[in-house]
Amino acid sequence: MKPAAIAQLAVSFVVGLVFALGLGLSGMTQADKVIGFLNVAGAWDPSLAFVMMGAIAVHLVFYRFTVKRPSPLLGGRFGIPTRTDIDPRLVGGSAIFGVGWALGGYCPGPGLVSAASGGASALVFVAAMTGGMLLYHVLQTGWEGRASQPGSPS
Repeated sequence: MKPAAIAQLAVSFVVGLVFALGLGLSGMTQADKVIGFLNVAGAWDPSLAFVMMGAIAVHLVFYRFTVKRPSPLLGGRFGIPTRTDIDPRLVGGSAIFGVGWALGGYCPGPGLVSAASGGASALVFVAAMTGGMLLYHVLQTGWEGRASQPGSPS
């Protein structure tokens, strides 16, 4: 394995570890905390909003410095999205994400961190999330296969 690849893996591991520790320390790996944030009609818990504001503030500061660089430190090019349109797939995916977040109390990152503890609800969430990703992959492959066949409508 090349030294650059080893460095990239090491940095990825450290960043993931810091992210997991931050999620754990902020309580965001607790589904009840997230559900409390989403329960605006009941006993609302605003702590997730403060965690989000902190993350957004850090992002705003460092994003400006990052994009001024000619390339990432450990990669070939930046993967910054350029699309700005809102299409049915974006709306549908967002709705599925929101429903899953509200029902399970986890989003992907905290769900994976929580699953590492072996909690049943987190394991069920991660299994459902993985199943959804696999189902999407199968459907997407089928849609692309049909679209590439001669005589099929575009």
